[in-house]
Amino acid sequence: MKLQNQLFALMLATLFTHELDAMTQSEWRLLYVLRSLPDDTARLWFVAIHVPLFWGLIALGQHRSVALRQWARAGIAAFCIVHAGLHIHLRNDPQNTFSSTLSWSLILGAAFIGTLYLLMAWKSRERSDHSASG
Repeated sequence: MKLQNQLFALMLATLFTHELDAMTQSEWRLLYVLRSLPDDTARLWFVAIHVPLFWGLIALGQHRSVALRQWARAGIAAFCIVHAGLHIHLRNDPQNTFSSTLSWSLILGAAFIGTLYLLMAWKSRERSDHSASG
């Protein structure tokens, strides 16, 4: 498996594992739509929403259309970076309990892997553009 594919799989694994940790941290209390619901209802929706979300990420990341797969993977990588930024922005929110080394390793790890993925994708595209024009 190409390194870029390995990075994508590792990025997804890190993001998905963060969502396991998010359950223990009651992350729905930070989400603007869910935070207004009663805790049990918000938790139910938080979990239920992740089934189609994870399915979509996996399906798009493995799509047979190369162009769609590349765009989806780049979008997921960019999301991981933005996601880390949101967690940094919300770090002082009273409802935020993401303070452990594990939590931050997963959040920042996914962003770091996403950054590596995007850099590799950019370099790969640059090489293919160069070889196509030369």
